[in-house]
Amino acid sequence: MSKSVGVIAFAHAFGLLQGLALAAVECTGTFEPISASDYVAAINPGWNLGNTLDATPNEGSWNNPPVQAETFKDIKAAGFKSVRIPVTYADHFTGTSPGWAIDADWLQRVSDVVDMALDAGLYVLTNVHHDSWQWADVSAAGANLTQIEERMHQTWLQIGEKLGCKSSSVAFEPINEPPVDTQEQATELNKLNGIFLQALKDSGGFNTQRVVTLVGPSMDSIKTSQWFEAPTGYDNPWALQYHYYSPYDFIFSAWGKTTLSDQDIATVESDLENIRGNFTDVPLVLGEFDASPISTEPAARRKYMDVVVRKAKELDTAVIVWDNGLDHFDRNTKKWKDPQSLEILLNAATGVSNSLAGYTTDASATEQSSSAYVFHKVGDAVTDQKISISLNGNTLKSIATEEGTVLDPSTDYTASGGEITFPSSFLSTYFSSSGTPGSKENLTISFSAGATAAVNLIQWDLPKLGSTSSKAVAGADLRIPVTWAGVNQPAAVKMLRQDGVYLFDDWTQYLGPLQAAYGTYSGQWNWDGGDLILTATTIDAVIAAGVATTFTFDFFPRVPGNSLNYTLNV
Repeated sequence: MSKSVGVIAFAHAFGLLQGLALAAVECTGTFEPISASDYVAAINPGWNLGNTLDATPNEGSWNNPPVQAETFKDIKAAGFKSVRIPVTYADHFTGTSPGWAIDADWLQRVSDVVDMALDAGLYVLTNVHHDSWQWADVSAAGANLTQIEERMHQTWLQIGEKLGCKSSSVAFEPINEPPVDTQEQATELNKLNGIFLQALKDSGGFNTQRVVTLVGPSMDSIKTSQWFEAPTGYDNPWALQYHYYSPYDFIFSAWGKTTLSDQDIATVESDLENIRGNFTDVPLVLGEFDASPISTEPAARRKYMDVVVRKAKELDTAVIVWDNGLDHFDRNTKKWKDPQSLEILLNAATGVSNSLAGYTTDASATEQSSSAYVFHKVGDAVTDQKISISLNGNTLKSIATEEGTVLDPSTDYTASGGEITFPSSFLSTYFSSSGTPGSKENLTISFSAGATAAVNLIQWDLPKLGSTSSKAVAGADLRIPVTWAGVNQPAAVKMLRQDGVYLFDDWTQYLGPLQAAYGTYSGQWNWDGGDLILTATTIDAVIAAGVATTFTFDFFPRVPGNSLNYTLNV
């Protein structure tokens, strides 16, 4: 029996043997079919409405309020062509097996939000999201695969009925990042892709003509290349979606990594080329990727954005940037956290060359430089300073202050190739040996084409901690007040027990000096406004070790002398 026949028989078993009505919605009006390749071209680039309808248990449960139609207008105005709307259904089932009824109000809310995006002129891709680990995890020990299959069919039957008459601008994605570790589990996921398509067929409407983006194991590019097999016997035009968050340590600020090496970049390009090489004739969608302004160094982050989007464009792959409402677009103030990253993304998606600031690429370096900044230390004499820009075929056009004043290239700076020198006479306008620390000016460099480059003039001094030691108290985060003195953001945190043992991950001894013994952002350390944070996980690790531990907070610039120690005693 072929895959398609097996899935069809499975679906009819639900409807006929269990006495369920396989509803088929009927639509008025017309549907303008679009091929999967044309759809993928049309949605590039896209934006994710993250941490919203996918939040658990409800839409406003995480860091975002319920979505407003205005947000989609803002996204369209910014230059995006599409929005991916992740939706978690797990907490909205009102029935159990065999029908798995979904709350009608929730389905209506999903429909209304889709309409908001369509009304703003955006293409829409919507899915079943965190259900992947709540009830649809085929890799879980003792997973009831029969029930997962049943629930998948019934979930998409109801979604299909509700959204079945939407235009061809709406596409469906079966499940987000389904956990898969083995080929056997991958075979089950391939089956779920077929069950999803069968549910759309059973739901009626325009759904058999609608574009879908099928998913591979974990939506990982390597596993997908190894194990994905498309269902047969269905009419839907389909693309393949995968996600990419690599190199892990850079994207998630793990083990102190704030640099991006040439090898890292080569690996990114190779990974994207690999999945394209395995699916040469399949439209591809990179449905999630990100490098957050909250936790990554600006110049390296902007380079990463350019590399991923440019390589995807070269490989005929649409990109949809992940945004959880904290990382990129502030939906309340309507401002982008890093406008240059936005410009880079939009230009790279259309093939326009961007000029990019230089930064440290050497993983063995003992300190880090970045041409996204010009730094001056309080107490030092003001001197000439240079930054480097990879022009990438462009020419420098102008440099302007935040207020719009255009700098004079004969007195305020000199440029030679990709090297720009700011003389002490100009920098003394903002810096002095006795001045207060902080951001003094934001310069914008414009080029003949592509994105602008931002350069922040920072006068810095060593920050001050509210205290330098305490006794570890189990079960809660430790907040340490900090008075910033330059860049209002920590760079990394070293975690070294006083017996010389690394608190976490002793293998980091084989990494460079800026990573050995360092912890990981969010899981082990964090920051919030005027507080540095050691997480409960870290506090408990110190208690379990029974050894006092010194935490060295590095700040930007990551140079000797710009770190502070905090001791946690037991």
